[in-house]
Amino acid sequence: RSHGSRPRPHSSQAVIKAKGGSDSWEIVEGLRGGLSNVQEPEKQAGYMLKKRKWPMKGWHKRFFYLDKGILKYAKCAADVEKGKLHGCIDVGLSVMAIKKNTKCIDLDAEENIYHLKKQDSSDGSRPLVHQASNESRASITESLSEFFDAQEVLLSASSSENEPELKLPETLLELIRKRFSFLGCVENSGSQEQRRSCLPSPSPNTSNISLWNILKNNIGKDLSKVAMPVQLNEPLNTLQRLCEELEYSELLDKAAHTQDPFERMVYIATFAVSGYASSYYRAGGKPFNPVLGETYECDRPDKGFCFVAEQVSHHPPISACHAESKNFIFWQDVRWRNKFWGKSMEIVPVGTTHVVLPGFGDHYEWNKVTSCIHNILSGQRWIEHYGEISIKNSNSEKCQCKVTFIKAKYWNSSMNEVEGAVTDHKGKVVHKLFGKWHEGMYCGSPPSATCIWRMNPMPPDYEQYYGFTKFAMELNELDPLTKPLLPPTDTRLRLDQRLLEEGNIESAEVQKQRIEQLQRERRRVLEDNHMSHQPRFFQKSRDDTWVSNNTYWELRKDPGFSNFDCPVLW
Repeated sequence: RSHGSRPRPHSSQAVIKAKGGSDSWEIVEGLRGGLSNVQEPEKQAGYMLKKRKWPMKGWHKRFFYLDKGILKYAKCAADVEKGKLHGCIDVGLSVMAIKKNTKCIDLDAEENIYHLKKQDSSDGSRPLVHQASNESRASITESLSEFFDAQEVLLSASSSENEPELKLPETLLELIRKRFSFLGCVENSGSQEQRRSCLPSPSPNTSNISLWNILKNNIGKDLSKVAMPVQLNEPLNTLQRLCEELEYSELLDKAAHTQDPFERMVYIATFAVSGYASSYYRAGGKPFNPVLGETYECDRPDKGFCFVAEQVSHHPPISACHAESKNFIFWQDVRWRNKFWGKSMEIVPVGTTHVVLPGFGDHYEWNKVTSCIHNILSGQRWIEHYGEISIKNSNSEKCQCKVTFIKAKYWNSSMNEVEGAVTDHKGKVVHKLFGKWHEGMYCGSPPSATCIWRMNPMPPDYEQYYGFTKFAMELNELDPLTKPLLPPTDTRLRLDQRLLEEGNIESAEVQKQRIEQLQRERRRVLEDNHMSHQPRFFQKSRDDTWVSNNTYWELRKDPGFSNFDCPVLW
């Protein structure tokens, strides 16, 4: 087996069997996430051998405890119970290689490789075995990236006498293959219906487009009014991007079932961070700008929410959205200021995000941070988020939270880091948060911290499909049963965006220019008649923000949108 560099686990989901007779390795990678409608495996506990390189080179017997994908180990069972761990690793994020004839397991956790071996049962000790338990722990101590040994000594075989046996590694492999998540770490529950996992056509080659010729006269200006070639777009628009923030709505469901207000704030803060994860691979394209009056709905019974959005203003461009489930209500109106600075483009959002948990009467509000796309003109583009999110519960002063997206420094290779703290009304820190917005968030202090959320694995060949997550690929999907129920203003019926998704670049450009011209003509008619546009599904509140008028889903149900009086947008 090669101990060289491996692909990042979340970018691949594969089981590879190397053909080589009885000495072949079976390699399993990319197991975190994936299938979620599987039975939760039982806890495992027992002794295994762990190889050390220094000091005290050789195999050392250690007690291992596997629960919800987290493998912890110490000298003995008592030390695990006391929390005196020698190390802890998320198996679901590692590449695992199993050599059955020697009963060895290698776990490649990217920064280090860990070698484990089944204890020979003839010495009276037990390998990893089922450990049934009815306990429900609120958290699991784990290390973010460390898997360390601390003052290890050789243990004799007699130290674990009269302990039952169970076969391994087959048992461990079976459990790992179930692709489970661990307690406290919320992941996508998965759709019950079959949804597409790739787009009809890969993203186009944009190397022949000179961005400098487009942007050179707009340094320091707002780019929202600058026309861009359709090749620079991705086949989603801003309304759908707002829906992407609900990819990890399970965090809000978790908050709605958490009694402690400080722990609820942890889930709310983590949800606010999770909305940025999908942007990590998306620096290469921009979303379509919605035209005035454009709408988008997303009904996801598998995730338990229904979402609707509308472009309520064109100058300035304002997008409003509203989502509901049995556990939460989510809404926001957002406008963006885009500035080009010569090499980078800065995106400054203006607006407030709201989440209400009806079960507790909580009303959370927070702002968004600044985003910046670097290397616009040459080199590898990359996106960065920086600034501070301040979260408050307007119905209670019991706790607040501040989350800082740390700006990268040229002398430090660490990037995308996030730090935060949940405080009480006196400012005392109750919970510390840390992590990376494109990987995961943790609560506590390393190495003993609880994972609250981790990004879902990317779909196969995501680089060829605009860097979309699986959830993003589903947003513009139009199935025959849904199409008749949509208003003619729904984004999924927009021709230029659909043609780009299908790879028809020339026709997409023609339609994009036609749709933009139609919008200019509609605006001219309104101005000539001294009229203003009136949004259909949102209205201004007393504090001058846009909120739902709660008519969309009722109209959709009865009488439906087939005879709805809508402007011709495309």
